[in-house]
Formats: sequence, structure tokens, C-alpha cells
Amino acid sequence: EVVMIQTPLSLSVSPGEPASISCRASQSLRHSNGNTYLYWYLQKPGQSPQLLIDLVSNHFTGVSDRFSGSGSGTDFTLRISRVEAEDVGVYYCMQSTHDPPTAVQLPTQTSLGVVAQLPMCCLSGEQAQQSLSVSVRGRCWGARGDG
Repeated sequence: EVVMIQTPLSLSVSPGEPASISCRASQSLRHSNGNTYLYWYLQKPGQSPQLLIDLVSNHFTGVSDRFSGSGSGTDFTLRISRVEAEDVGVYYCMQSTHDPPTAVQLPTQTSLGVVAQLPMCCLSGEQAQQSLSVSVRGRCWGARGDG
């Protein structure tokens, strides 16, 4: 079974800044047909996961061109050119080149928090509870409503 690992575990950025997430597979994801079946997903707080990028670098329908994917073999990167508040959530990569298909597992998914104004809030990505915080006008709200 292919193991997927992401770094970093959490990011905290200001709107307009770039962000980058790396994904590494335990073996090459290049299929014998020449395709690389690597996908990037975003799960926003309280929502189901949504596909951002398929086949390493192809935008899924309706996905902003602020998102881009790159990489080959075992190493892949998701980049956000200019982060917006709506980008807050948990990002993860998945492969379907090899059976069974595998995705990065908790707690190695990546939580992205967008800091609208100082002070910064802490992000946590521990075990089964992936929560993120956004700082707005100096106050902090958690995705689980524990502001």
C-alpha cells in the first residue's frame, strides 16, 4: 500500500500571501500508461471534501486559477498564489495509481488558517479533530465553534 505524507501540518498566512503544501508518496505514482493519478482535495469547515486538482496539475471545474499543482514521481506540490479567507480548511493529497487508492491520513493532513488581522491564532491539527482558527479584528474563532 502506498503511503502518502504531507508537509507542513499547518500553515498560517495573511490574505494575498502565497502558500505551498508538499506531498510525498512512498513509491512512484507514474502509471504504466504514462499518467500520474495524484489528486488534491480541500475540506472546508463543516463541508465535504472538494476536488481541486487532478492528474497532478489539472484544475477541476470551477476551481480558481490561484491553485496550481506540480510534481512527478513521488514528490508533488500544491501552490496557492494569493491566499484568500475562503481557502481556510484541511488540504490533502490522494493517489489512485496503485491499488488500493490511498490518501494522506490524520494527523498528516495540512490545515490552512488565514489571518485577517493580528494577533495570530494558533492552528491545531491533532489526531481526529482537525480544527483551524481565523483571526478577525483581533478575535479568534475555531472551526468547532469554540471561540
